[in-house]
Amino acid sequence: MSHAASVHSLWTLAADAPKKIPGPHIEYAQLAPVLIVLGAALLGVLVEAFLPRRARYHAQVLLTVVGLAAAFASVVALAVGGYAHDKAHVAAMGAVAVDGPALFLQGTVLLVGLVAVFTFAERRLDPAVQGRPVDSFAAQAGAVPGGDAEQRAVMAGFVTTEVFPVLLFAIGGMLVFPAANDLLTLFVALEVFSLPLYVLCALARRQRLLSQEAAVKYFLLGAFSSAFLLFGVALLYGYAGTVTYAGIADVVSGNVQTPDPALADTMGNDALLLVGGAMVLMGLLFKVGAVPFHMWTPDVYQGAPTPVTGFMAAATKVAAFGALLRLLYVVLPGMRWDWRPVMWGVAIVTMLVGAIVAVTQTDVKRLLAYSSIAHAGFILAGVIAVSPAGVSSVLFYLAAYSFVTLGAFAVVTLVRDAGGEATHLSKWAGLGRRSPLVAAVFAVFLLAFAGIPLTSGFAGKFAVFKAAAQGGAAPLVIIGVLSSAIAAFFYIRVIVLMFFSEPKADGPTVAVPSPLTSVAIALGVIVTVVLGVAPQYFLDLAGQAAVFAR
Repeated sequence: MSHAASVHSLWTLAADAPKKIPGPHIEYAQLAPVLIVLGAALLGVLVEAFLPRRARYHAQVLLTVVGLAAAFASVVALAVGGYAHDKAHVAAMGAVAVDGPALFLQGTVLLVGLVAVFTFAERRLDPAVQGRPVDSFAAQAGAVPGGDAEQRAVMAGFVTTEVFPVLLFAIGGMLVFPAANDLLTLFVALEVFSLPLYVLCALARRQRLLSQEAAVKYFLLGAFSSAFLLFGVALLYGYAGTVTYAGIADVVSGNVQTPDPALADTMGNDALLLVGGAMVLMGLLFKVGAVPFHMWTPDVYQGAPTPVTGFMAAATKVAAFGALLRLLYVVLPGMRWDWRPVMWGVAIVTMLVGAIVAVTQTDVKRLLAYSSIAHAGFILAGVIAVSPAGVSSVLFYLAAYSFVTLGAFAVVTLVRDAGGEATHLSKWAGLGRRSPLVAAVFAVFLLAFAGIPLTSGFAGKFAVFKAAAQGGAAPLVIIGVLSSAIAAFFYIRVIVLMFFSEPKADGPTVAVPSPLTSVAIALGVIVTVVLGVAPQYFLDLAGQAAVFAR
């Protein structure tokens, strides 16, 4: 039989067996939120390439807002269409779950992103350069800070409009992250939203060196956490022979009778399961900002441009807690006795460290960073409850917390002196006399952070602590209430500083923002008050969305 004939016979054999490689079955309509956002991001890249410089800003803002609004509408449509309840299932050949928690968290991330776009697009706070308005981002990101190229770019009035597509890519990754239903999708989503954030952190117009330092720290520590996560994924694959959540959960609970012969030796090796699970958990706790994986948070929050800090503080928490919930409730429920004591420890240390270290801070952005670490501890208390009430309380807390955070950082962008934003706390003294409205709004956000009744913070904390207590974690609740009391001290201290101390003669001024930032702050206040005064509808909504698709 000649060589040509053998090749030909192989070819006919391949033609005889066309069913060997099935075509992928993708439910495009159910993945619409992610596809719309990533599509808008790609269009944004094309806008950067082909539109003239003067037209880019308006085109990008419009494209970003329309893309996020359309994606949010598609999330609502899916939820109304029953995908949050009876039609909840795993789409895209097992890669992505379409269920209540995923849709709730995706909706939250999209709303947060929409409000963040308004703060990104703000162009009235910095003084105009040669009659051209400028925003919070570097004139030319590639120019050396303080060098000739940067000065020329500033004089020419350049603006970095690439931040909008970069923001959209980050949001796209955050939409997949809490919905990921296998470990590889989880990792890809983690990288898709982390890399844009590293870039955004380095783009501050003022204090560029501090901003670049923040980005490098975030990048290096983020690379370590990604490596831990990926190593954990490899070990879990070795343990279970699959990377799908349901497959690993079956092996953990012992439901698999006929293992793959190639994996028979390693399957059921609990060392792989424990070490792999711990490593994946570490990667997620890093994103959440839990102690002892919190060291990046204060530096990055302080150095990044403030609109980016607000977006990052709100949206990353939402996405990361969603992924953490899915990992613990869907993949590892059979290991509850192993991970609960560890998570107890992490939650307790996170609450206490966040609250105690925040007392010593002298910079507003660092103070809010440590407060966000303390809040991660409070949310972990809800995660530990291991009950539907735990899931719904975490969802509610994330929605409430993210808007308070966005609003608080939007207020920080307004308080300015000659060097840009005045973030040192001593500069905020007497702010209530200078501009009572801005100080009052900031006070509302601080009271919500402290968990004072009639704010969303109280409703969220109450729900989380109640779920934890019912889940048998009463000591955790006691420590949580104590650290809330410590935290309340430094929030109230800032309010006292603003309203009851004399303003300095050379103190900062409060810039008058354009309607963009005003809308962002107003939305923050409205959500904070509504969720505090009448939380029940939203608690019910979170309760209905608390069932994971298996």
